[in-house]
Amino acid sequence: MAQEIERVVERALKDRRRLGHVDLGAIEFEVRESVHGIGRVLLEQLLQGEHGHCGPRLDCGQGHQAEFVSYRTKQLSTVLGSVELCRAYYHCASCARGLIPKDAELDVVDTSFSPGARRLMARVGAQEPFEAGRQDLAELAGVQVQTKEVERISEQCGQQIEQAAGKERVALRAGKVVPLKAESVLYIAIDGTGVPVVPRELEGREGKEGKPKTREAKLACVFTQTTVDANGYAVRDPGSTSYVGAIETAAAFGPRAKAEAVRRGLQQATRVVVLGDGAPWIWNLATEQFPDAVHIVDLYHAREHLAGLGKLVYGVGSSEAKAWTAARVDDLDEGQVDAVVYAIGQLPATTETAREQARKDTDYFQTNSVRMCYQYFRNQGFFVGSGAIEAGCKTVVGQRLKQSGMRWTVDGANAVIALRCWLLSDRWQEFWMNRAAS
Repeated sequence: MAQEIERVVERALKDRRRLGHVDLGAIEFEVRESVHGIGRVLLEQLLQGEHGHCGPRLDCGQGHQAEFVSYRTKQLSTVLGSVELCRAYYHCASCARGLIPKDAELDVVDTSFSPGARRLMARVGAQEPFEAGRQDLAELAGVQVQTKEVERISEQCGQQIEQAAGKERVALRAGKVVPLKAESVLYIAIDGTGVPVVPRELEGREGKEGKPKTREAKLACVFTQTTVDANGYAVRDPGSTSYVGAIETAAAFGPRAKAEAVRRGLQQATRVVVLGDGAPWIWNLATEQFPDAVHIVDLYHAREHLAGLGKLVYGVGSSEAKAWTAARVDDLDEGQVDAVVYAIGQLPATTETAREQARKDTDYFQTNSVRMCYQYFRNQGFFVGSGAIEAGCKTVVGQRLKQSGMRWTVDGANAVIALRCWLLSDRWQEFWMNRAAS
């Protein structure tokens, strides 16, 4: 340790003689490298204190006895650099497989990266392209890894988070998890967004307009609301938003969203509200999973239907389109859906395209009429817009998975979505603590 300090001091003195001043930036990184080197030696000594030897034989876990063979070493990449790990190796002849107890104890089974290194790799992989993550690990933490390793570890950790979430859903259904308290209004906002995928993930699928390029990732955000502002508009509780999501069917996604709502205090909430756009799958899910909740179609999505229809019938930018839309928006804001439907029926739609769209919008408003009682909802102090989930689609999915040139496998995308959901739900530390505890 003394030699490392002397080396850094000597470097600083040389800089002063050569440059007339100390290159503080260079010295900072050199000090960090030296400290890592000292820590690496200490860590290696700590790990070599015990090799996981459990006697001449041990239970393999399948009812057999595994025999001690020898001590074996491997290089382990850690946040301090590479260290050598020596471990006792056992072999079970009946199972035809080896066992290394020390690897299981240290959480390094079938990997050459320590838990700390994997945590850093998964975090950067969750937030930026894998190559950028590799560069940031080197620059910010002094951890040198390959881009493909960042990708592989990120996806492995995402899959482990998904496994942990699956176990949690089972435990929630069995009543073995104490839910968080939600002595307020609990919202479940649901939406979907396309994720660009590799061609093989699109085989046999049809898009709305020709060959599809994406698969839909379904996302739910759960948050609470305790107060309204001075104008009576709902205010989301700070730090109360959590996310769940995946590329999967609505049938599979429903229990996922339900479990997160239960974890967040569904049974204790004063009121429960489901927010979404007009997609039928959302309301089928809400009816099945949250039948006693208040169901609200996003007001701004409904307004877009009116604006689009007005432009189609009267022409884009025309005064007639603006006047008709403004009048229908007023009806909608007051919850007068019948008036909206009647006005659509009176439109002078002269083209087949306009008539077809008018029929679709009539069905849309009639089907969702009980979810559009906006004046009543506002009087109750509820949110009537799904901005939280729309922002969530951009933040959770869009910012990471929809960058230029990206193409994902479904498994890879789901792993990164799982990482981001737990990271943005403030559950990152919880996952790693639970791994250490288990």
